[in-house]
Amino acid sequence: MAQTGRRNSVQDQDLIERYIDPEWDRYPGGRADARTREGVPIWALVAHLRATGSDPDQLARDYHLSREAVDAALAYYRQNKKHIDARILLNSA
Repeated sequence: MAQTGRRNSVQDQDLIERYIDPEWDRYPGGRADARTREGVPIWALVAHLRATGSDPDQLARDYHLSREAVDAALAYYRQNKKHIDARILLNSA
């Protein structure tokens, strides 16, 4: 997956707080089903990014999200990789 620039954990956390729904535990899959504040599942963004060649700018356009929202989703993914990857795997089965 393409890098979205070097960010530190404080910057990642700031993006997550601004763009990711903080109540991810209300979704059936918990962390695996976390969403952006616009309601887009993070697992769907990551899966789409993998399928389309790892272009975060195109991902933002495809989902009508800001680039910062995409960066926040990717930061959340990095922090919750095993949960999101498991959700993607379940969806592809």
